Amino acid sequence: MAAVRGGDGRRLRGGTAVSGRDGAPVLFVTNHVPPDRTGAFAALHERVGIELALFGGRSHHATGGVEDPGVPHRHVAQRDIAALAARGGPWRAVVCGTAGRIALPAAYAGARRGRTPFVLWSALWAPVRTPAHRLAAPLLRRIHADADAVVVYGPHVAAHARRQGARCIHTAPQAVDAAFWGAPAPGAAPTARPFTAVFVGRHAPGKGLDVLLDAWPGVGDGRLSLVGVTERDTGRPRVPGVTAHGPATPEEVRNFLADSDVLVVPSVATPAFREPWGLVANEAMHQGLPVIATDAVGAAAGGLVRDGRNGLVVPAGDATALRDALVALREDPALRARLGAAARRDVAPYTFAAWAEGLRQGIDAAVARA
Repeated sequence: MAAVRGGDGRRLRGGTAVSGRDGAPVLFVTNHVPPDRTGAFAALHERVGIELALFGGRSHHATGGVEDPGVPHRHVAQRDIAALAARGGPWRAVVCGTAGRIALPAAYAGARRGRTPFVLWSALWAPVRTPAHRLAAPLLRRIHADADAVVVYGPHVAAHARRQGARCIHTAPQAVDAAFWGAPAPGAAPTARPFTAVFVGRHAPGKGLDVLLDAWPGVGDGRLSLVGVTERDTGRPRVPGVTAHGPATPEEVRNFLADSDVLVVPSVATPAFREPWGLVANEAMHQGLPVIATDAVGAAAGGLVRDGRNGLVVPAGDATALRDALVALREDPALRARLGAAARRDVAPYTFAAWAEGLRQGIDAAVARA
């Protein structure tokens, strides 16, 4: 793609330069752009004109980040973000998420130094309990309270932001590419197969895979597909009916979803992590798949996955409750069909356009307040 000029005159890669209403782009600071978020940032760029500052580092997304997100961007070190954000003239506003060690305070301080409206894009819906986060808690409260606007994933994040003192809150619902995830798997045809549950994700402490593996032997006949983890990752002898398939491409993930009866998202809260959303829930619901999620999953706390309507919600860490939910769906095909049909309907409004519109409203509100 042709390079475009950044706010400081540097050549940037990706996309076509689009300015905001006053001719200045919005600086959007984040660590990565996962493949399933490129469409969202493209939709936002069309509305307000953005320049991404990507600082890399650890990613909670199994797919990592793309090198070129398709919109104007630069790769930066976290230590350089404050100076970049302080160049107030080039930016209509500065937006920053909660990832990274110093990126958020740096972007906030730089925006204030440059007298530029600041927008916090928050995924937090509970306090993080690590020693470092406890020390940073007063600063995080100050940023929530002082930000010109806070943009959140859903009501669960909004409630936490209010407790932190946020005054101007807008919602940008999490979304995936509906056309891709809702498409039938190539060559898929109805076949007789056993009841099939699928887990998609990394094997990390907060993902709850151990709880799922504890629950599965009590489910009875059926199969469990683990996508994104290997047999070695589980650290257990092979469990009958469970197959670990390892990392998968988006197309392969979609095919696993299409060949399953239910998605299981068994996440648990840890001192360092609480599932902000769980985009795989959106992906599965576009396939008409009911979701079993715990109450530690943002998509459930945020109102997308609803118990008894389009899925089942169980207490986090409760293997017995998780087993009972799986058994209920295994034994009742009509229930699976009803929940799956509702899932497809309920996820339809969660679009890239809705996400981008929520961000746009937050940015416009921040500019008006500032």
